[in-house]
Amino acid sequence: MTAGAQAGAVETKSADISAALEELMYSFEAFKEANDQRLKELERRSADPLTAEKVERISEALDEQKRLIDAVVLKNSRPPLALDGGASAHPPSEHKQAFEAYVRTGDERRLRSLEEKAMSYGTPADGGYLVPDETENEIGRRLAQISPIRSIASVRKISSAVLKKPFATTGIGTGWVAETASRTQTTTNTLAELSFATAELYAMPAATAALLEDSMVDLDAWIAGEIETVFAEQEGKAFVEGDGSNKPKGFLSYTTVADASWSWGNLGYIATGNASGLASSSPTDTLIDLVYALKAGYRQNATWVMNRKTQAALRKLKDDNGQYIWQPPAAAGSRAMLMGFPVVEAEDMPDIGAGNYPIAFGDFRRGYLVVDRAGVRILRDPYSAKPYVLFYTTKRVGGGIQDFEAIKLLKVAAN
Repeated sequence: MTAGAQAGAVETKSADISAALEELMYSFEAFKEANDQRLKELERRSADPLTAEKVERISEALDEQKRLIDAVVLKNSRPPLALDGGASAHPPSEHKQAFEAYVRTGDERRLRSLEEKAMSYGTPADGGYLVPDETENEIGRRLAQISPIRSIASVRKISSAVLKKPFATTGIGTGWVAETASRTQTTTNTLAELSFATAELYAMPAATAALLEDSMVDLDAWIAGEIETVFAEQEGKAFVEGDGSNKPKGFLSYTTVADASWSWGNLGYIATGNASGLASSSPTDTLIDLVYALKAGYRQNATWVMNRKTQAALRKLKDDNGQYIWQPPAAAGSRAMLMGFPVVEAEDMPDIGAGNYPIAFGDFRRGYLVVDRAGVRILRDPYSAKPYVLFYTTKRVGGGIQDFEAIKLLKVAAN
C-alpha cells in the first residue's frame, strides 16, 4: 500500500469514527427527550407504555453505537496481518525465525536447540514451545485492550507459578521528637502475606495449510487475533466471579460486609435501601454514598464497573439539578462517564436483583492485581483435525484483590 493510499485510509477511518460519534450524541439527545417525557408521564401517573418502549429502544441503540465505535477503535489499533513485501522494520530475532519455521512447517529442530541452550524444559511432550517475545507482547497488548478488568487493574509478570506479596496489618510506629531528644523504640509492624497463584488458560485456533504457507501473513498478529477474544472472555469472567480454584479469584468472590463494619480482608458495600432494586426515591443518593465510601486517595482514580443492563438503568437517572448523571464518551476510545467517573462495561457483572452486587466502584489499579506468568506456549498439532492444523496455545494467569480498601460494592438490599 502506498503512502497516499495509507493516508487516505486513515482519513476515511477518522471520518467514520467522527460520524459514529455524532450519531451517538444525536441518539443521546433523543434518549433524553424521550426519557423526560416518560418522567413527566410518571409524575401524572399516566405513563404511556409506548413512551417507555421508545426509551428502551433508544437506550439499546446507544449501547450498540458505543460497541461499534469501540470495535472500530480496536480494529484500527491492530497491526495488519501482512506488511508490504513481508518485510519488517526490524529483522526478526533468531527465536522468532525458529518459531515461524515450527508454526509453518512443523520443523522444531531450531526451536529445540534454542530452548536446550536456554535450559528450558519446554518440549512437545510437556506442552509445546515458548513463543518469541514479539508474539507474547502482541498477545498481552491485545488482551489489555479488550479485557475489561485487565484494562484497569495492575498487571505483574512473574517467572514462578505463585506471587507472594507481603503487606502490613499494623502501621509502623512513628512520632514527633526534638532534634536532640532521646528516641523511644517504635513498635514493629506486623506483616502478613497475600498469595496469587497462576492457573492455565488455553485456546486451540486452527489454520489451513494455505494460510501457513503464505509468507506475507504475520504469524504474531494472526495467533494473537485468533485467541484474543476467547482469552479475554475467560479472563473477564474469572476476574469478576472466579472462585480461585484453577482460575483467578474474582473480586466478587471475597467476603463482603456493610461498609460501616469494614475490616481488612473483606470488601465493603453500600446497600440500595430497596430489597429488589435501586432506591425507589432519590436513587442517585445511594450512588453518591458509594462514591464517598472510598477514601480520597482512591477516589481520584476510581472507575465504575457494571454490565450493560445496569448501565442502561442508570442512564435514565438525573441528579438534584435535573442533569443526567450518565454522559456518552466525548471522543473515540474514551469511556462513558457516570457522575464524573469513567464506566467500564463488564458483562460478567450481575444484573440488578435481590442480593446481587451489580456495581463496583474503586481504584482497580491499586485494588486488583492480575498476575501473568512469563511465557506463552504453543503445541502444533497437524493430526487431530486434518486437513487443518491446530495450535494448542496456553498461558498462565492469576489474579486477586491486593488492597481491600480500594474497591467498594453496591448491594441490592434493604440494609
